[in-house]
Amino acid sequence: MSVDRERVGRATVVGYTLVAIGLFGWFLFGWLVERQGFVNSVGESAGTAFALLLVISIVGTVRRSRL
Repeated sequence: MSVDRERVGRATVVGYTLVAIGLFGWFLFGWLVERQGFVNSVGESAGTAFALLLVISIVGTVRRSRL
């Protein structure tokens, strides 16, 4: 079994970094501004992150199936 090693583009890394910063900001906003509690803020941020991962997975699957 071989592993396909593809190089990740700079735009992809920048995009993922911006998403991570946005998710952390979303967590801080919910926790400190809306005062909804630490656990609720973590859950909301984690749910948003999983939804984004699902969208990324679906887009990747559609792109690979077209090749």
